[in-house]
Amino acid sequence: MSEKESVCVTGGSGFIGSWLVRLLLGRGYTVHATVKNLASNWILILLELEREFGDRAVLWAEDEGETKHLRAMEGAEASRLRLFQIDLLDPASIHAAIRGAVGVFHLASPCIVDRVHDPERELLDPAVKGTLNVLRAAKESGVKRVVVTSSISAIVPSPSWPADVVKDENCWTDVDYCKQNEIWYPASKTLAEKAAWEFAKENGLDVVVVNPGTVMGPVIPPSINASMAMLFRLLEGCSEEYANFYMGSVHVKDVALAHILVYENTSASGRHLCVESIAHWSDFASKVAELYPEYKVPRFPKDTQPGLLRAQYPSKKLIELGMEFHSMEQIIKDAVESLESKDFIS
Repeated sequence: MSEKESVCVTGGSGFIGSWLVRLLLGRGYTVHATVKNLASNWILILLELEREFGDRAVLWAEDEGETKHLRAMEGAEASRLRLFQIDLLDPASIHAAIRGAVGVFHLASPCIVDRVHDPERELLDPAVKGTLNVLRAAKESGVKRVVVTSSISAIVPSPSWPADVVKDENCWTDVDYCKQNEIWYPASKTLAEKAAWEFAKENGLDVVVVNPGTVMGPVIPPSINASMAMLFRLLEGCSEEYANFYMGSVHVKDVALAHILVYENTSASGRHLCVESIAHWSDFASKVAELYPEYKVPRFPKDTQPGLLRAQYPSKKLIELGMEFHSMEQIIKDAVESLESKDFIS
């Protein structure tokens, strides 16, 4: 395996980010992975260790929740994984991480789907201003291509879209609708992606976007993401009903591969919806109940409102680039097996 160029992955310790780092290392890339907290918050202990042992204390005080699983990856020991602590609102920290990289994968963005107390501070500013800070650093560092991780949440909700037309990359979430209904996460992803496209156009930066759906599958970090938490609650018997919720499930490895695919393929451009299929919540829950009758999965009625059309192959752009998606059944199996093996459920 020949060694490739250096790339930066923001949010490298997260659910998707960890898979992306693993696959990039496996392909020979040198990876600058960013985390939120490289050092432990135990400042007093750190100072005492520094007085006694010097600089070695910094390594011992690392927040292993963000770093241990990355350092354990194959290829990380060959000086091809460099970890950086960044704050999305601190341009200097971002510049340090991107410096020397020829490509950037921007995944870092807050994901809070409920209990948002201060939307501007908790979601909107880090998502929008953070994205612009990353793009500015990429432009100033001479990066050749930036892959921005957006979301299907930047495509839906979009209530004015024609009910008889399958939603695709041409559809955008209605930000005003989100603000009126206090649906802040889709608003943050939409505003951040639009800001990225505007910056790319004004500054001549090569940007491509991946829009994943409900991401599930094998977990590498020690914690689970919001989508896996939703599956966890379902397996535990949570009867919360998503009456008009259409979801595009997708395997986490497929999402990571999609990022690499649009980065390496120079013909890739624009937005790329990244889902195995689009189905109603009841379809997904029924499949989980069918595969795992030993769990107390609630039964949900089939949807009665169209809202969003089911679609078997919605990610045509990625499929045309050679993408092959795991099936919904395999996504569920891999996700549940991972939850069980890591003792999240038993």
